[in-house]
Amino acid sequence: MAIYLVGDIQGCFSELKALLHRVEFSPKQDELWLAGDIVARGPHSLETIRYIKSLGDSGKMVLGNHDLHLLATYAGIKKPKQQDKLAKLLAAPDIEELMDWLACQPLIRKLPGNNAYMSHAGISPQWSIDEAVKQAAQAQQYLSSPDRVQWLKIMYGEKPDNWQQTKTDIEKFRYTINAFTRMRYCRPDLSLDFDCKQSPESAPENLKPWYELTPVINDSAWIFGHWAALMGQCSRPNVYALDTGCVWGNHLTMLRWEDKRIFTEPAHKIG
Repeated sequence: MAIYLVGDIQGCFSELKALLHRVEFSPKQDELWLAGDIVARGPHSLETIRYIKSLGDSGKMVLGNHDLHLLATYAGIKKPKQQDKLAKLLAAPDIEELMDWLACQPLIRKLPGNNAYMSHAGISPQWSIDEAVKQAAQAQQYLSSPDRVQWLKIMYGEKPDNWQQTKTDIEKFRYTINAFTRMRYCRPDLSLDFDCKQSPESAPENLKPWYELTPVINDSAWIFGHWAALMGQCSRPNVYALDTGCVWGNHLTMLRWEDKRIFTEPAHKIG
């Protein structure tokens, strides 16, 4: 069995299929792990989510910010954005089934037999792994509950941006969502910054990438997406950045975990 990990697909289904064909992926013996943001902005979000759902136990994803925003859009909390290209997906006859499935996906996963984890944006420098797993499980419980819509409404907002400031369940939930799906940089007090999306070479001096401030990754590996500006480059050898901006015309990246081999597929031209 091989485990293949893929960065942000964002509806770029033809590129995903090309990568899977190249490595001769077999759902009967291999697993496909997806670092979140499987939908939005690309041309084939519906085909992507249907395929991943069809994999059953062979497909393992974590939620990204675009996936959560899709759930909020379906719930009527947010209006569809034309640039997200979600009209076909939202009008699909199986949309309710797809959204129920998506809402049950976790924010963090641990790779089997490894001290390695995957989440969309990373792990807060203020958390131990046990704390991160605990908060992810609680957030997943909220999102998959009958009160999903209320929790989706609550998740929007940038405060609190410091774990030490969280007091209520609502504050802990919002911080958890932001840490797992939106974080890139942290300030000197370890609070989360949501404004800077540039590469570390171009960032303000007072901001540091989360992975340069997080002690727990000294003893574990981490796989994440979300940060296309990194283009797969990371200053920590045990941290794997898989978002390489396929939807922006760059390429889709796949990592075979057993031998750490990287496979890429250039963005396909549309039309």
